[in-house]
Amino acid sequence: MRWITYIVKCLFCGLVAMQLYFAVQIALWTSLDPSSTAFQRAERWRLCSWHWSCQVHSEWTAYNKISNNLKRAVLVSEDDIFFQHKGVRVEDMEKAWQKNQEKKHAGGKAKTALRGGSTITQQLAKNLFLSSEQNYFRKGQELVITGLLELILPKQRLFEIYLNSVEWGEGVFGIGAAAAHYYATTPGALDVDQAAALASALPAPKCFDKAQYCRRGSINYAARQEFILENMSRVALAPVASPKNPK
Repeated sequence: MRWITYIVKCLFCGLVAMQLYFAVQIALWTSLDPSSTAFQRAERWRLCSWHWSCQVHSEWTAYNKISNNLKRAVLVSEDDIFFQHKGVRVEDMEKAWQKNQEKKHAGGKAKTALRGGSTITQQLAKNLFLSSEQNYFRKGQELVITGLLELILPKQRLFEIYLNSVEWGEGVFGIGAAAAHYYATTPGALDVDQAAALASALPAPKCFDKAQYCRRGSINYAARQEFILENMSRVALAPVASPKNPK
């Protein structure tokens, strides 16, 4: 029994050490910009393997140099109450879980069982640190990292890192590279229509970029763009201060 106890202790210590590593890394990002994410590195390896030259583009853009049109469009597309919640939207996760269960019972593949319901912070946690595997252990780790991100970094910084690291096409990461790739412009110069189009791409950016990644029944980007345009004016770009109690 001693060796079992020893193994359990080792596993526990390793798990704690891993969380401490994540916390320290996140704390560094209060002042330093992430050089890359786990997802970017995986994509670079997939596209380039051992080659030195590679068609993977990323260019950091400061938050105040990104068009408010783009910020609002992304919030409508991905997480309209990002500045109000604490990192997780439980109701959305429950709905996504129910849909996935229905899909499994209808004959869908089990590997798609954990899609949807993720906030911007959860997406960021996955992209920064985790693999693309979909299982309950990885989902649990995603929630822990989400909590660390929300605890250590302010909302605006989280959104800035997200906009600069999210995939916008094959080998296209961050709004700096996306604005140049699609419109030959800068993130600060994106107009309303361009912003809505880019935000509509986020659920399936490779398909938006290249037709060979599109499958039958893929996303209707035009309909998403129209929905985003109709709702951009209603989202907040900063935390809403709670009213003070009258004295």
